[in-house]
Amino acid sequence: MPAKQLLPGRRPSAPKPKTQGRRRPVPSAAKRTPGRGSLDGLRRTQRQMRRAWDRPLTAYYLIFGSALLITVLGLVMVYSASMIKGLQLGLGASYFFKKQFLAASIGAVLLLAASRMPVKLHRALSYPVLAGTLFLMALVQVPGMGVSINGNQNWISLGGPFMLQPSEFGKLALILWGADLLARKGDKGLLSQWKHLLVPLVPVAFLLLGLIMLGGDMGTAMILGAILFGLLWLAGAPTRMFVGVLAFAGVIVAVLIRTSPHRMDRLACLGATDPGKNDLCWQAVHGIYALASGGWFGSGLGASVEKWGQLPEAHTDFIFAITGEELGLAGTLSVLALFAALGYAGIRVAGRTEDSFVRFAAGGVTTWITAQAVINIGAVLGLLPIAGVPLPLFSYGGSALLPTMFAVGLLVAFAREEPGARAALAMRQPKFGWKRAGLRWKSMRRRVKKRPSGER
Repeated sequence: MPAKQLLPGRRPSAPKPKTQGRRRPVPSAAKRTPGRGSLDGLRRTQRQMRRAWDRPLTAYYLIFGSALLITVLGLVMVYSASMIKGLQLGLGASYFFKKQFLAASIGAVLLLAASRMPVKLHRALSYPVLAGTLFLMALVQVPGMGVSINGNQNWISLGGPFMLQPSEFGKLALILWGADLLARKGDKGLLSQWKHLLVPLVPVAFLLLGLIMLGGDMGTAMILGAILFGLLWLAGAPTRMFVGVLAFAGVIVAVLIRTSPHRMDRLACLGATDPGKNDLCWQAVHGIYALASGGWFGSGLGASVEKWGQLPEAHTDFIFAITGEELGLAGTLSVLALFAALGYAGIRVAGRTEDSFVRFAAGGVTTWITAQAVINIGAVLGLLPIAGVPLPLFSYGGSALLPTMFAVGLLVAFAREEPGARAALAMRQPKFGWKRAGLRWKSMRRRVKKRPSGER
């Protein structure tokens, strides 16, 4: 008798095929949508990148990381570009590198201090920094106090080989003071009136510009003018007023260039491929030679030919040309990418904050570093006149490096105040440390009960 009887009228069911351990049939290539897998992968990558950019600590890491890499690479290139110059002067191959390393060490302390300062302290420092900078810039013009270098009297001797250029600190002073001024007026709703928007910001900026131009440093004056326009743009200046101030500044620049044969010669060297009569375009042309001889990956670190006396200011204004010769197109593009990352992070900080002072200060610092990098690199490439400004965080010069690193510290401090950034940083505190261990030790002692015998 069968184990299982069938009911009348029901047919036995066919045994089901065993599917365990078998793979499902894969559709043929003809049935697949062409390019579907690659498109899905691209969209997935885009979503991952968007999530990474939207993280609260993205700007914090970009600012700190890009500034650190630019400074370290700048130290390497300063050493490479200044070796021959130091030997020619009998100062040693590492003379300029040691001075730059000392300035970078002091600047690192300033950066860390600025990154830990609260916003209120930054605002409190604005007026003392402005007053001190104006005093030093006026002191430069006193006979016997100021020192002239390359025709520009913008230096004060600190004794020995150390010198100070107060005009470099004028950029930081204008940003801090201008941001505090515009923030206070914005809180009172006064920025919609022209007189409150222009006064006293524009007169004080013109006072700084006048003191700089007395020394003949037009390059620094151009950077200061860019900072002023950046602050006015962030404050929401009307287009008519913005264009009017820009036209007025353009007329002044044209007059200053027209009345100076030296500046006219620099303007005439735009796009030059030959040194010309009396070698007027020697520096501009040899900067192009250095970049052209570098190729894709350069001739090797330390193997530059132009730094052997052919290219003036190889370790200061034209260090980007030596970078292109020794590290090639890959090295120059890396430097450009680092500056682009720093500029993007600064714009992000200025756009996401709700504090008006942070918005003005972050926008001013970003304008400063970006405009100065564009003017320096444009001059090396022959696209802009040679303005005599260093590449921020990269070129040799302690007077330029110290305020720039303090300004980067400002951006780091502002990035820490982004929505969610402070909470994310608090969650990434180390799990082991003397503070946490101390708290755990105290909590354990409180939990232990004292035994009658006195033992624990």
